[in-house]
Amino acid sequence: MKTTRRVTLLAALVVAGAPMTEAGAAEKAKEAGDSAIRRFRPERNTAELGIFLGLAVFARYHDFYDPATAPQEPLRRPSFEGGVRAAYFPLSFLGAELEFGALPVTYDPGGSAFLYAFRGHAILQLPFFRVVPFLLGGYGLMGLRSKPEVAGRDIDPIGHYGAGVKFHVNRLLALRLDVRHLIAAQAAQQGDGTSHLEVLAGASLTLGRKKPARPVEKVDPDRDRDGVLNDADRCPDEPGDLPDGCPDRDSDGDGIFDSKDRCPTVPGVEPDGCPPPDRDRDGFLDPDDKCPEEPGVAPDGCPIRDSDGDKILDPDDRCVDQPETRNGFEDTDGCPDELPAAVTRFTGVIKGIYFDLGKATIKPKSKQTMEGTVQVLKDFPDLRVEIVGHTDNTGSREVNVELSRRRAEAVRDYLVAAGIAAERLRIRGAGPDEPIADNKTAKGRATNRRIEYKLLTD
Repeated sequence: MKTTRRVTLLAALVVAGAPMTEAGAAEKAKEAGDSAIRRFRPERNTAELGIFLGLAVFARYHDFYDPATAPQEPLRRPSFEGGVRAAYFPLSFLGAELEFGALPVTYDPGGSAFLYAFRGHAILQLPFFRVVPFLLGGYGLMGLRSKPEVAGRDIDPIGHYGAGVKFHVNRLLALRLDVRHLIAAQAAQQGDGTSHLEVLAGASLTLGRKKPARPVEKVDPDRDRDGVLNDADRCPDEPGDLPDGCPDRDSDGDGIFDSKDRCPTVPGVEPDGCPPPDRDRDGFLDPDDKCPEEPGVAPDGCPIRDSDGDKILDPDDRCVDQPETRNGFEDTDGCPDELPAAVTRFTGVIKGIYFDLGKATIKPKSKQTMEGTVQVLKDFPDLRVEIVGHTDNTGSREVNVELSRRRAEAVRDYLVAAGIAAERLRIRGAGPDEPIADNKTAKGRATNRRIEYKLLTD
C-alpha cells in the first residue's frame, strides 16, 4: 500500500513537471487537508441572516398570562417555535444578534394562544475551523396574545444563555444548532424566577466574505488531444468524436447512442430510444395500464375508488353503494346505520348521576345509572364518548368551570375503574356557559346542574 502511494505520487510529479521531492509533495498534501478543514471559517466584518425552527419546553409555573383576566395554567409541552435572526460580527470571534420568534401554544386547560419573543444577545465563537462552537447570552421580551378567557395579553422581560455549534457548508450557507436556558418570572408579581428550555435548529446566509484569490493556471489549449480546442470542447478532458468534442455515449444503457436517442436519460426502445408513453404519469406504461387516463396503483394502474363518497375506500367499505352514517356508532364499516335504543338512552342529558353539594364526589345513589353506562360501553366497544359537566350560574364562573370539569373527570374515573379504556373517553367542563333552563328559578338551576354524554364521531 505504501509503495503504491509512493509510485502514484512520484508519477504525478513527473507528469506535472514539478521539481519537488517526495517529502515536499507530502507537505503539500497535508496543507490541502488543513485547507479543507479551515475552509469557510468565520471572518471579521460579516453578517448572517437566518431562519430557525425548534421546540420550547415551558415550566409548570410561568408568567405568560394576564392575572386580571385569566389564571395561571400550564402550557402543553413541548411547543413548536419558528423565527428569523440577523447577526453582525465585527470580529471573527465576537458578534451581536437579534431574533424574533413566534410560538403557537396551548394552555391546558384553556385554549390556544400566541407567544412572541424579541431578543438580542452577544455571541462568542471559536473561528478557527468550518465547524464553529459558540456561547451566547442576552436579554429580551416575550409577549402573549390570546382571548381573555384563555390567558389574556401580557409582555414580560426574559433573559437567556446557551451554547451551540455552526457548520459552514460553503461560503454562503451555514447550519446551526442552539440549546438555551430561558430565565423568566414565575408569577405575575415577578418576585421569583423560573426556567424554560429551548432547542433550535436553523440555517443562515453569510454576507460580506472576502472573495478568494483565484490561482493563475496554465491552460493546455486541447487537453484531451481530440482536435477540438478547450474553448469549444464541451468535454475537454475526454477525447470525443462528436462536433462538440464529446464521445457518443449511451447514458441510459438502452443500446441507442445519445446522438440518436430522443430520451437519452430514460431507457427506451427503437426507433427513438424513448419508453412507451405513460399519459397519467403513475409509473404504469399505457400498454399495461387499465386506466391510462387516471393515475393509479398496483396491480393494474387504476385508482382505488370511493364509490359512495363517504371517505372509506371501496376495499374497506362493506356498503360501497351506500354512504356511512357518521353518528358515533360503527363509523368505520362504510354502511348506514341507526343508534341502538340502548345507546340512545345513554346519550344527551343523563338523569340519575348525583354529586355532593359543591363537590365532585359521586353519590352512592348514582350507582345504578353509572353501572348502566358501564354496561352499554362494554356492549358496544366501538363507542367513544365525551363527558360534559354543567353547573348553574351561582357563584363565580371560574369556580363553576373548574367544578364542572372535576365532576366530568369523576365520571370518567369511575368508568375507567370499571374496565372502560381511557382513550374512549374525553371530558369537558362547560360550567354555566351552556344552560338548558332559566337560571332565575330554583327548578331551572337544578336542571342546569347536569352531566351529558355526547358520542364522538371524529
